[in-house]
Amino acid sequence: MLQLNVNGENHELENVEDGTPLLWVLRDELKLVGTKFGCGIAQCGACTVHLNGAPVRSCAFPASGAVGQKITTIEGLAGAGGLHRLQQAWLDHDVPQCGYCQAGQLMAAAALIARTPHPSDAQIDEAMSNICRCGTYLRIRKAIRAATSAAEHVS
Repeated sequence: MLQLNVNGENHELENVEDGTPLLWVLRDELKLVGTKFGCGIAQCGACTVHLNGAPVRSCAFPASGAVGQKITTIEGLAGAGGLHRLQQAWLDHDVPQCGYCQAGQLMAAAALIARTPHPSDAQIDEAMSNICRCGTYLRIRKAIRAATSAAEHVS
């Protein structure tokens, strides 16, 4: 029996083989398909989720390693009040082209601004190591900047 806390909900899963990547448990068992499979070797970042707030490449992270920890997927990023400010900035700045990598990009960006509320361009470039085959990196940076400067005006 595998017990996972995903997006604030507890799940008990049976018949999950040892070593099964967290990505496949999320997608196949819990039907949370926003997290994407990209490369399978933790290089591209399409599968990024948060584990206790830190970005993790779920394609190479065993689900058993997430027991007792808080997992957040793209489905859990937004709060009850609507879109996460990054999701809104993504829309406002037309970040996605094909969109395949965007869930992972958003999760990496959310982890960045949680630990560094006003990141510099260099910090954004360092933290955003996910691959976008469409090359929307400048729009990603612009959206992160917009989301973090908008936060300065929220009281």
